[in-house]
Amino acid sequence: MLSLPPKLRALLRLMRPRQWIKNAFVLAPLLFAGEFLHIGSVVNALGAVVLFCMASSAVYIVNDWRDVERDRQHPLKSKTRPLASGDVSQRAALRLLIVLGVLVSLGGLVMPKVGLVILTYVVINLTYTFWLKHEPVLDIFTIASGFVLRVYAGGMALDVPVSGWMFVTTLCLALYLASVKRRQELLQSGIDGRKVLEKYSVVLVERYAEMSATGALIFYSLFIMSEKPSMIMTIPVVLFGLFRYWYVVDMLEGGESPTDALFSDRQLQLVVIIWVSMCTWLLMVN
Repeated sequence: MLSLPPKLRALLRLMRPRQWIKNAFVLAPLLFAGEFLHIGSVVNALGAVVLFCMASSAVYIVNDWRDVERDRQHPLKSKTRPLASGDVSQRAALRLLIVLGVLVSLGGLVMPKVGLVILTYVVINLTYTFWLKHEPVLDIFTIASGFVLRVYAGGMALDVPVSGWMFVTTLCLALYLASVKRRQELLQSGIDGRKVLEKYSVVLVERYAEMSATGALIFYSLFIMSEKPSMIMTIPVVLFGLFRYWYVVDMLEGGESPTDALFSDRQLQLVVIIWVSMCTWLLMVN
């Protein structure tokens, strides 16, 4: 990325490639359905990931366009957001948005079931950009819905059902991450960070986060013990990951961006690697 021309580098930043790590949720059905040993399934799942990367980047561009004037008044976003800083013109952003829209549309023709899920994701997120981001509680659930839809897209790509366990566990985990994000925004930027923060308190979003994390752990544990008992040793890994993430949030002041927290903490990265490795191995041998 450092060797790219400045304008191209700025366009890439506009697409927020660091956020693409969220699209790994698309691969969850590939893992738990045991389809990772089939080349065709892997190709389909990766295709869904690519489509979600382009769709989410398009949503980020619309969001930045919508908030450009507000971002210009923000001490950090005025420097880091390409539109707000002037590194990318609105015309160039529009061209990129059109290209991404065309590519996602073509991909949807190739994978129509995945395309329908992505269309739902785009509609919900556009509604979030123009309305729901200002509505307390609804904003958190809207953010969380994006992770659930990623999992469903993975299921559609493989033509396998997404279990109720996977749905509720993903929802709780996503609500946890979204609640922690709001908590950190309140602590680091106060109510000036975004309008909806005026309607929250740190204590309230901490309760949301704690309830969601507890739900994620309970539902994941029930899923493992009832459906895949051979994977019971992955439960302590998940528990440690939740503890470590909260430590990064509370003591290291991360968490406003879950992706930044993951990229900045070696132990969190190791937890993810160990969990994926354990799941893959245990599903292969059982």
